[in-house]
Amino acid sequence: MKQLTISILILFIPLFGFAQKAIISGKVQDHATKEVLPYVTVMVQDSTSKTIITAITDDHGLFNLEGTLAGTIKILFSYIGYQNYERDLKINSEKSKIDLRTIGLMTDAVQLKAVEINAAKSNVSLKLDKKVFEVGKDVLSQNGSAHDVLNGVPSIAVSPSGAISLRGNSNLLVLINGRQSGLTQNNALDQIAADQIERIEVITNPSSRYDAAGSAGIINIILKKNKKSGFSGQVRLVAGSPNDSRLNPSLNYKSNKINIFSNFSIRSSDYKGLYTTDQVTNSTTTPNYMNRVQNEDRHDDGKLLYLGADYYINEHQTITAAFLKNATHDNDKTNLLYNYDSDLENTEPDSLLVRNGKSMEKRAYNQFEFNYTHTFKQIEKKWTVDVQYDWWNSDKKWDLSTQRLLPYASVYPGIRTSSVGNSKDFLAKTDFVQPIDSVSVLEFGIKTEIRTVTSDYLAEEQKDNNWVIYQNIDNDLNYDESITGAYAQFSDKIKKFTYMLGLRTEFTNISIKDAENAYSDKKKYNKLFPTVNLSYKFDASTLQLNYSKRIRRPYLYDLYPFNEVTDLNAQYIGNPDLNPSYTDAFEMAFLKTWKTFTLNPSVYYQNEKGYIQDFTYRQDDIFLTTPINIDYEIRSGIELSTLYNPLKWLQINVEMNFYSFKQKGNYMGENLDYNSNNFTGRLSTQIKLPAKFSFQGRYNFRGEKRNAQTTTEALQSLDFGFSKLLLKDKATIVFDVTNAFNLRQNKSVTTGTDYVVRGNSIPNAARYRLSFVYRFNLTDPKTIRQANDANRN
Repeated sequence: MKQLTISILILFIPLFGFAQKAIISGKVQDHATKEVLPYVTVMVQDSTSKTIITAITDDHGLFNLEGTLAGTIKILFSYIGYQNYERDLKINSEKSKIDLRTIGLMTDAVQLKAVEINAAKSNVSLKLDKKVFEVGKDVLSQNGSAHDVLNGVPSIAVSPSGAISLRGNSNLLVLINGRQSGLTQNNALDQIAADQIERIEVITNPSSRYDAAGSAGIINIILKKNKKSGFSGQVRLVAGSPNDSRLNPSLNYKSNKINIFSNFSIRSSDYKGLYTTDQVTNSTTTPNYMNRVQNEDRHDDGKLLYLGADYYINEHQTITAAFLKNATHDNDKTNLLYNYDSDLENTEPDSLLVRNGKSMEKRAYNQFEFNYTHTFKQIEKKWTVDVQYDWWNSDKKWDLSTQRLLPYASVYPGIRTSSVGNSKDFLAKTDFVQPIDSVSVLEFGIKTEIRTVTSDYLAEEQKDNNWVIYQNIDNDLNYDESITGAYAQFSDKIKKFTYMLGLRTEFTNISIKDAENAYSDKKKYNKLFPTVNLSYKFDASTLQLNYSKRIRRPYLYDLYPFNEVTDLNAQYIGNPDLNPSYTDAFEMAFLKTWKTFTLNPSVYYQNEKGYIQDFTYRQDDIFLTTPINIDYEIRSGIELSTLYNPLKWLQINVEMNFYSFKQKGNYMGENLDYNSNNFTGRLSTQIKLPAKFSFQGRYNFRGEKRNAQTTTEALQSLDFGFSKLLLKDKATIVFDVTNAFNLRQNKSVTTGTDYVVRGNSIPNAARYRLSFVYRFNLTDPKTIRQANDANRN
């Protein structure tokens, strides 16, 4: 009987089939709006409900599962704010490769409400060529500007003067919605309201689809875009001390054919700055001492308009057109007091001078952007065309009056300067994504950018009733730049291993000259920029190894050969002979996620040839600073970022970055070889309190920095804020404090032949802000589908 039973089972084995390798793929989107859904959890369970495969959808809502499967299985989809979805599948020898095409998830009204109230967690995800930080509902990410948001993102730091650095390196490229923008220049990011930012992408080793600019990498700021049907939007009011008054309405309309988005901003802000300098010259012979105190009162008025629309031609074609205008009017006042002395024991200084300055500046930046996106029936296949045209102008005037108070009173001739500039920038590019099979993808594209800049700078000194040219500063500068690039990259997946190989070429043509041909130079350089991105996925972790070659082109400000004359003692001068630097960057990163804890360590190495740094020297009793090229800088470090949620109401984020560098070079006969170690850290905590209150605090620390000339002391800052939901969660009131206790003081010591200069810079005093935001949506989002998101990623 036993043998008969075994024989019968053997006969039936073919009906059950043998376990074999199977591939299940598809795309997940919102059932009503057709918007793709990234980070959806996808699980495969066997007949006993045991989970055997787990994955998440990528940025495009795509998933691809591979495993040894047999018989009847169940695939489940879960995403917060949506109803769970499940489907039974049968795996056999004739059906081992299954394309589920599109899965539509239905929204869950109850869960959506819960998300609106409680979803304050900032998500961290590690992609093949970038890290993505979801801004979430952090208290400190609701007030202020893009600078405030960036200062809370791991790896990024914003200096007191607004300079952005990535892992301590300020040589980076900042993009908005994947494109260059005038809002990333001259601290214009301060015009973008913090709560308009959806996520920050940190790309330390960009793939070849990105421009090769930025030796430290790329920061891509993704702005929020309307995702709800009908009329929706919000209005934010901000008041602060020192004055920081903002009105920021954001209004949107979406139908099944068109998505109109708009953002307006009116800003009036005051900044209180304090700068002090103590210097000793002729220190080895007969010392001379000088103390300078500068009080600065800056007032900025700004108006921003961003208006655009997506037009949904059909299921596969979308066009986007948008216009941005950012106009500012600055009115600055400065007071400088110079105290000269040859003996510190004297009760009265040898000489005492005072200089008062008033500055008026008007700037207008305009940008038009157009995008055409064509998707295809084949998943992930896409063709995009982007055209962008920018034009801006600025007009800045300084009036300076100087007088001596001691040892006798006298009035110096007045000085005035005028700086008028304008720029035109045209960019066109096209990209094509061609999937070869379910896991292999080929991408390629071309781009051209043409920029022309003119700048007219004039300094005059008053002689009797006439104005004459001061220190021969009178010239027009013309700058022309064209960059043509092309790239191709291929990505593939072998089980849990994914790789992407790319190659980009960029041809740069630069011409810089002035009206008198005192400065005339042409530069042409063409380079290949290879990239390698490797990734291996474990069950709940990812390991990556990346390489890229980068370029840092000198900014126009670095090349500009004339200097501001506001300060009697120190001036900055551009260097028209500055050359680009090239970086080879390597990085290994790991991301591990547990239920309440996320760990993200990275090890990196960068070798930058022709490294650009500032050099200070003394000439005619004036300290001049100019950018120069040195032989190289080699930088290596380790970075650690953690996110801990021990309780539903508590979130703690700790990050640390330790790096060392070696610099080699010389300039004007001075040896600039130097080695140093640096450390930065950040501690942030967010607490959910009763009655819908929230609290967030953030402490930033940057250790002492050194190079061959300058030592900058450790820098620290403290920010904190409270928020409360009101009016059935349609409104929020936020109170925050940035730079509490005026801790952000940039203290430095610069030494050279026969001189020592100590400085302390506090550009912005502590700021207290109170804001109120009201959100509204008048139409049920389930009734109208979502237009494509163009090419904004």
